[in-house]
Amino acid sequence: MKKIIISTIAVSALLFTVTSCNTDFDTDVKDIPVTKGDADFSKYISLGNSLTSGYRDGALYSSGQNESYPSMIAGQMQLAGGGAFKQPLMPNDVGGFNNLPGFPGKLTLQVVNGSLSPVASAPAAALDNVTAGGPYQNMGVPGAKSFHLVAPGYGSQAGLATGTANPYFVRFATSATTSVLADAMAQKPTFFSLWIGNNDVLSYATNGGTNSQTVGGVTTYSTAMVQTGNSNPATYKSNDISDPAVVAGSIKGVLDGLKSVGTTKGVIANIPYVTSVPYFTTVPYNPLTPAALGANLTTLNSSLYGPLKQALTAFGAGDRINLLSSTASNPVLIKDVALTDLSAQLTAALTPSLGLPTAAAFGQIFGQARQSTPDDYILLPTSSLIGTTAAGAPAPVNVYGISYPLQNQHVLTKIEAGYVKTATDAYNASIKSLADSYGLAFVDANSKMIELNSQSGILFDGVRYTAKFVTGGAFSLDGVHLTGRGYGVVANEFIKSINAKYRSTLPQVDPNKYSGVKFP
Repeated sequence: MKKIIISTIAVSALLFTVTSCNTDFDTDVKDIPVTKGDADFSKYISLGNSLTSGYRDGALYSSGQNESYPSMIAGQMQLAGGGAFKQPLMPNDVGGFNNLPGFPGKLTLQVVNGSLSPVASAPAAALDNVTAGGPYQNMGVPGAKSFHLVAPGYGSQAGLATGTANPYFVRFATSATTSVLADAMAQKPTFFSLWIGNNDVLSYATNGGTNSQTVGGVTTYSTAMVQTGNSNPATYKSNDISDPAVVAGSIKGVLDGLKSVGTTKGVIANIPYVTSVPYFTTVPYNPLTPAALGANLTTLNSSLYGPLKQALTAFGAGDRINLLSSTASNPVLIKDVALTDLSAQLTAALTPSLGLPTAAAFGQIFGQARQSTPDDYILLPTSSLIGTTAAGAPAPVNVYGISYPLQNQHVLTKIEAGYVKTATDAYNASIKSLADSYGLAFVDANSKMIELNSQSGILFDGVRYTAKFVTGGAFSLDGVHLTGRGYGVVANEFIKSINAKYRSTLPQVDPNKYSGVKFP
């Protein structure tokens, strides 16, 4: 029912949104001679995950890598004695790997059924190896969690089959037994940046708090775990939330490793709240307008919502379902696994009127169903699912979000979002503490993303950037990673923190000179 579409009016607003010629970056030093201050930028390396690598539009591809924030920072460092900065560039501008499942090429805007919509490209090449062209100074590895940076064998080709390795690190790891940290230490950098920990909670959030398993072409979902108190990440499933002590210990391990080779100066950033990015803020909790529901609205109330509310009320759970409004937008139906399962009670209550087989189906479908609230987050890909038919569900209770609940993997519920925030706050407290104790520059990336997500956004030289999907200019088509312009905003935060800590005068970059979302 609700698709991700971008109107021509919104496109025009994006292309021509220029206000007064001022900027929110008010601490630039562009009119001051460039100096390195107390730092040595002659060999700068960056460590992190997809955000560090230049990942955008759902893939890692060459032109995106060339607009990574570390590459931008390195360019400014070269004005103050910085050395070469090499990146393990992908072999094409499409990305993905055509010999590995789950690695499509980049998203592009295409006209689908008369509207612009993001569509994944077919990957253009197989997994390659570029180790011989190294060493590389951008060591951002898409998908890496904090503990992956210190894990031996994370770049082993053989480890791909067991899930202990990462194809992006396989591309440039110096050996099958090395770690990201070990390869960084071998370069003996004079300065480093580190932005890690996002994926320790992000994968949980983007998958609606679930882990998945596909066997024989059938995918099943289970509840992901909050691993607080479990210090062994080898026992985690892919989307579990990492123990804050594991994240802190892994980051400390990186800092200690770099310190052991004489690298004591650098900059470290904290973790943004996931609820600041378009993946979680684009689809409203109440997209079901009376116009979209049409004549079905009355039928739904009389044959489904009304009877369900009556039965649930008898069990003390009447607040789960309300009748659909004919004058206001309505919330979608979702499954909330945190609710008491009332399947058996609903089956018994509905059997006299519906018969046992139908009542049992209703009980199973709606035993943990409720309508969404403003505290729930409907995931960006779920937009294309709402209003479609749920395979295997009996008609007429088979329309996703309307007569059939969106499932756990489609929504980040209020409780799940609370788990994410609690973990993020714990990670960030440790990151700030480590920055202080190791005497490093610190970037409050969380505050910057909250600012970007505000209605006013961030202004640079007359161009306003916000976290609005596509038309805000800062986020790419995957709703999580930034555009070149968004990475320019991030690069400036790093540069400001470096200058403040090390008394350098690196000039900021101009985000407006980099690329944004490309329209057909």
